[in-house]
Amino acid sequence: MEIILIRHTSVDVPPGTCYGQSDVDVAPTFEQEAAMTKAALAPYEPFDAVFASPLRRARLLAEYCGHGDAQPDDRLKEMSMGEWEMRPYAELTDDYARRWFDDYLRLPTPGGESFPMLRRRVGDFLDELRQQDYRRVAVFAHGGVLVCAGLYGGLFQLADAYQNQVGYGGIERIEI
Repeated sequence: MEIILIRHTSVDVPPGTCYGQSDVDVAPTFEQEAAMTKAALAPYEPFDAVFASPLRRARLLAEYCGHGDAQPDDRLKEMSMGEWEMRPYAELTDDYARRWFDDYLRLPTPGGESFPMLRRRVGDFLDELRQQDYRRVAVFAHGGVLVCAGLYGGLFQLADAYQNQVGYGGIERIEI
């Protein structure tokens, strides 16, 4: 099965803000960015099924690309940053934050998730999808979800995971 994963476009939050699962709005450049994503997605159409994170930034892009009927799935949300949601990264200076920045692939955020937790829920979604009789599926989601899907699909190794993060409005393709 071919899975086409689409990352949401830029968001309307100050640079350096930790927004995770906060339901933030898209940037004022949404129309231009979404048009580029829609054009890049066209060669992959049609899809047997389309799924999306229920967060606004993913749903709006799915709608713009002609998939307003995308099936929402909470497992496609970005990693929960817990107590750090909507805080500037520059403010995260306590001892735990320093440890997290050094070991973000293992440690959870305070009151939030760890990368292994995110990876497990994205893997559960893909395992379930694998049981279906689809040829090609689209998934509108977030950077962390695409990183986890890329690991699941064997595109890169864990040590290189975030060096392979797809940019806003970008597309990643895996086979499962």
